[in-house]
Amino acid sequence: MFATNAYAMAGGAEQQAGGSGMEGIVMLVIMFAIFYLLLIRPQQKRAKQHKELVQSLKAGDQIVSAGGIHGKVVAVQEDIVTLEVASNVRIKINRSSVVGTKTDSLEE
Repeated sequence: MFATNAYAMAGGAEQQAGGSGMEGIVMLVIMFAIFYLLLIRPQQKRAKQHKELVQSLKAGDQIVSAGGIHGKVVAVQEDIVTLEVASNVRIKINRSSVVGTKTDSLEE
């Protein structure tokens, strides 16, 4: 009698497992959608904003670099930005290392 019950329980488990294949695929799609909305899309949005910021640089802008250098843009070339960080002190940085603009004037 015990063997009959065990066999009957095993048969029921096989029927349920057959239907869970589609549920597994649906869960995988839902997990990918959540992953996309929480991680990939915001990162693409930030990258687009950074690209627009870098493309819109012009002489006279106050910027902050990735290294924390604050300065005023003096010249913009294809990939290089020349900053004036103090009176008659100019440095060149990569255009891609600009992380933001600063609206208020620098203290000198």
